[in-house]
Amino acid sequence: MMQPELIADYQCQIGENPLWHPLEHCLYWTDIPRGRLFRYHPATGKHEQCFSGPPVGGFTVQADGTLLLFMACGAIAQWRDGRLDYILEEIPDERQSRFNDVIADPVGRVFCGTMPTPTRPGRLYRLDRDGVLHLLLEGIGVSNGLGFTLDRRHMYYTDSVACTIYLLDYDEKTGALTNQRIWLQTPEHAGVPDGMTVDAQGYVWSARWDGSALYRYSADGVEELRIEFQAKKVSSVAFGGDDLSDLYVTTALTDGTKADEGTGAGALFRLRPGIQGVPEFFSRVRI
Repeated sequence: MMQPELIADYQCQIGENPLWHPLEHCLYWTDIPRGRLFRYHPATGKHEQCFSGPPVGGFTVQADGTLLLFMACGAIAQWRDGRLDYILEEIPDERQSRFNDVIADPVGRVFCGTMPTPTRPGRLYRLDRDGVLHLLLEGIGVSNGLGFTLDRRHMYYTDSVACTIYLLDYDEKTGALTNQRIWLQTPEHAGVPDGMTVDAQGYVWSARWDGSALYRYSADGVEELRIEFQAKKVSSVAFGGDDLSDLYVTTALTDGTKADEGTGAGALFRLRPGIQGVPEFFSRVRI
């Protein structure tokens, strides 16, 4: 059994969105509610907090190397050299919500989900390269992990409240999503599916919030591997390293203590599973 290696412990309330930056050769991740971003440089072993501001629910790497931040109230901004340049300062109907998980597609659009508000469920949007935002799906419990199949014809999409990962047909030319169906329903009382990624063999890695584990599934939804963590809330996962052979995993330390939620709660971990990932796509949204 692979043993997770502790990389950094900032006791993140909700550590999330680990993402390898191929131009800077480092890994970024966020502590959502506290509005903190961190980065880790594997070549030196150093890590640091690099941003403090509004809550960041997810982010992508732009083709020019800047980060595109998806924040509270539906705000979207490019972060460059400590400065935020806003594409949207808010989405009026998301003033009581925030973005939660995002992914860039092969041509540089961004699919971006939001949390529910007190009066309605969450949503999934698509931000096009021209900065125009489109509402795609409504009625989502908690919009969460996304990923593309290797042939780029389908997209995985996680609704944590429904304990379901869906598969949708994806049109690379238009960005349209159709034919939503259940790909995986996770068992009751085993935690809920959270962030995810797809490896170079087409297998899906899914973090299990309140399940203390990371799962690997075959393309037909069969569990192939389960890795246990000393953290109740395993929140997200991403491949990194220059050859994408390192697997980074975030966890959360929400309202309890490490005695309640595990010694690894709120930390960043690394695994070396002997399996490579695939490069994440750059976002190419014009500012």
